[in-house]
Amino acid sequence: MTAVQPKMTNKWLVLVLLLGISVFNYGDRYLLTGLVEPIKAEFNVSDGFMGLLLGPAFAVLYSLLAVPIAIFADRFSRINIICIGCVIWSIFTILSGFADSANTLGLARIGVGIGEAAFQAPAFSLIAAFFPAHQRGKAFAVMALSVYLGQILGYSAGPKIAEYDDWRLAFKVMGAGGFVVVIMAWLFIKEPVREKVISVGDSGLTMAQKVSGFLGGLWQVFATLVRAPSYSYMAIGMGLGVMSGVAFGFWGPTLFARSYEMSLTEAGSAFGAAFTIPAFVGVIGFGALVDTLVKKGYGYALTLSAIALTLATLSIMGAIWASGIDDALVWAIPAGLLGGGWSVGLYASIQYILPDRMRATGTALALLVINMMGFVLGPWIAGEVSDLFGADAMGIRQGLTYIVPVGLVGAVLIWLGARTLESDRALLSKADD
Repeated sequence: MTAVQPKMTNKWLVLVLLLGISVFNYGDRYLLTGLVEPIKAEFNVSDGFMGLLLGPAFAVLYSLLAVPIAIFADRFSRINIICIGCVIWSIFTILSGFADSANTLGLARIGVGIGEAAFQAPAFSLIAAFFPAHQRGKAFAVMALSVYLGQILGYSAGPKIAEYDDWRLAFKVMGAGGFVVVIMAWLFIKEPVREKVISVGDSGLTMAQKVSGFLGGLWQVFATLVRAPSYSYMAIGMGLGVMSGVAFGFWGPTLFARSYEMSLTEAGSAFGAAFTIPAFVGVIGFGALVDTLVKKGYGYALTLSAIALTLATLSIMGAIWASGIDDALVWAIPAGLLGGGWSVGLYASIQYILPDRMRATGTALALLVINMMGFVLGPWIAGEVSDLFGADAMGIRQGLTYIVPVGLVGAVLIWLGARTLESDRALLSKADD
C-alpha cells in the first residue's frame, strides 16, 4: 500500500511541527535527569528512589496507556489526540515545579507519563501517512533528532534555568513552552484521509477494523502480529537497545558530575554537547543511508541497525569506564554517532510491515515492549545497583555496567528480524484485507 499524500497540509510542515512537539516531549522527560542532584539533596532520597522517578513513575502508565490511545488513533483524529496529550503533559510538567515532597513530584511524573502516552504511536502513524515508504527514513531521522534536542533542554537548559532561582523554575518554564508548539500544531496540521474507510456496522470487518472492539480486537491484532517473527524480534531487540541507551542517557550527567568533579551545569553541558553533536550527524546520516538501503530491501536497513547498536554499546561502555573526562569525550564520538542512528532503520521497518489500519495500534504494542524495557527497567535497575555499591561515582558505574551490555543481545535479535521482514509484511497485509 502506498501512503496517502494529503493536499491540505504540506508534509514537511507536518514533520517540523511534530518535531517541535516531540522536542518538548523528550525535554520534559529528560529535565529530571539534569536536576537529579539538587532534587535528591532537597528531598533526601536515594539513587534508587530517583531511578523510580526517572523510570517506573513516568514509564509504566506511559507504556500501558499508549496501547488503548493508539486504538483510538486508528479510528479518530491523530492530531487531536496528540494535542490533547501535549496539553496534559505540559500541565503536569508545570505542576512538577510546585512539588513540595518526593511523593508529590512522583505523582506529577505519573501525570507527565499519562500525557506523553498520546504522542509517539499517533505521531509515527501520521508520518507514515504523509510520507511514502522511500522517504520515511529521512522523516524518522528528523523525528529522532527530537531525542537529542530534548536532551539538550534537559541536560543543559534545565540546570541553567535553575541557576536563576531553583530547580522548580526549570519545570515551570519547560511546561509553558509546550503550550506554544501544541497551538501551532493544532492550527496547521489537518488529519489525512485514511487508506480505508471504516464501516462500523459492517459484519465483515477487517482485522484492523475489529480494533474498535478494544480488548477483543486488541487481542486479535496482537495474535496476528506475533505470527510475524520479525515484528517480535524488532520490538524486543529495540527494547534491549533502548534499555541500554536510556539508562546511560538518564544517568550520564550524574556519572560525569560524580566522576570528574564537575558542577551539575558543567556536567550536563559537557555530556549533552559531547554525545548530542555526533548524534545529530548520526541520525541524519543514517536516515539518508536507510532510504538508500531500502531500495534493495528493508532487511539491509535492519542489518545496519544491528551493527550500529553493537558498536554503540561497546563505545558507551568505554565512556562509562573512562579514566578521565578527556577519554570519556573521545568515547562519546562513536557512542553518539552510532547511538543516534541505529534506531532509524527500526522505526522505518516497523512502519513498513504494518498495514495502515493497524499502524498506530501495532506501533503502540511494539512501543509497550520497548518502553517497559527501556524506560521502566533501565534507569531503575541502574539506580538500585548504584545504591548497593555506595551511590558514588563507582556505584553509578557499576549500575550502568549491569544494564548497558544488554544492547548486544538486542543487536542479535534485530539481525534475526531482518531475515523474515518481507514475508512478514505480506502476512500482515493479508490479515488486513
